[in-house]
Amino acid sequence: PNILFFLIFVIFAASFFGMFEITLPHWLVNKSDEGADKGGVLGPLFMALTLVLVSFSCTGPIVGTILVESAGGHLLKPIVGMFGFSLAFALPFTFFAFFPSLLANLPKSGGWLNSVKVVLGFLELALSLKFLSIADQTYHWHILDREVYLAFWIVIFFLLGLYLLGKIRFAHDSEVPFVTVPRLILAIITFSFVVYLIPGMAGAPLKALAGYLPPQSTIDFDLNAIIRNNVKLYSGSSGGGEDTKELCETPKYHDFLTLPHGLEGYFDFNQAVKCATEQNKPIFIDFTGHGCVNCREMEANVWADPKVLKILRNDYIVLALYVDDKTKLPEKEWITSTYDGKVKKTIGRKDADFQITKFGVNAQPFYVLLGHDGEVLAQPRAYNLDIDAFVKFLKTGLKNFKEGKYVFKIE
Repeated sequence: PNILFFLIFVIFAASFFGMFEITLPHWLVNKSDEGADKGGVLGPLFMALTLVLVSFSCTGPIVGTILVESAGGHLLKPIVGMFGFSLAFALPFTFFAFFPSLLANLPKSGGWLNSVKVVLGFLELALSLKFLSIADQTYHWHILDREVYLAFWIVIFFLLGLYLLGKIRFAHDSEVPFVTVPRLILAIITFSFVVYLIPGMAGAPLKALAGYLPPQSTIDFDLNAIIRNNVKLYSGSSGGGEDTKELCETPKYHDFLTLPHGLEGYFDFNQAVKCATEQNKPIFIDFTGHGCVNCREMEANVWADPKVLKILRNDYIVLALYVDDKTKLPEKEWITSTYDGKVKKTIGRKDADFQITKFGVNAQPFYVLLGHDGEVLAQPRAYNLDIDAFVKFLKTGLKNFKEGKYVFKIE
């Protein structure tokens, strides 16, 4: 579906740029207009519906964007988006019903409205890359790594800045004889955003956008990783200031799955349990996904904290389970789910089934601290950017592991 969503966003962007218009059939508009003419209780309803249908070429891509978010499993964003969409249509009618004299002062439709559409087109084009990036990561095509993604965004927003300054015009645009103050302010914001993106090409974390960019590990030239590896090489440790044990064996899937911030760990449950038993450490399970926005935000804003990194690196065996990975497993590793009775043939489906059957949860990120025999050492946590609370969570699990305590046990 991510490829489909990518294509939908590109089509919407092309529509906003004026390449074509997305319109509904005329008979549908006429039918709604007839209902509005009848009056009565339903008259205003049909009148509003007619307005929505007539303006579909402008508003359709916006609604489509919101519906794509909804289809992607998001809850809050689509609700807020559709509420804002309906509010935007309702407020003018309500406001001008109270103050009809202000109707004479409304700006006429024209070049400014087309400029709004073009700006939205640039934004749609930038957002479309998010869906292509998710598909790229889940199938491991490696065609849209972090620096390539950022290069596209830098060019898109640079062109948007030029458009706002009147240096670029589309077919339906009016000539811009001078730059207005609002355009200038928007151009300054846009170019500032471009400048903010540029250091990301060299590995800057860009925490504000962490959820919308490919993971840091996909970048080819990462200064942070180079420095971290040199520290590890010349200090003879993991760079955390303490000697730590290496992993027990080479992790399965390490050639295409990674952990953030130079952490070492596993991507297979059995390997993680085996190593945790050998090193007498608890397991930190990270249920994550390539397309999980909140997972990237947690990694950039919480995992990156030195206190969190130190505990994860020194005191836990880290296990990352990607619930949306499309890599097919060898037939001998297929499982039949006890939850839905279906055969799970990919890494992602197997990991997702493990999360659902053992913990009754199907949302990411989801963090579990586990003992060697299935003891859950602390109440599992989900998305929460409170660093101190996360440190307390890790320390509680470590303390309970040493004392032989646990919250509950999985089979």
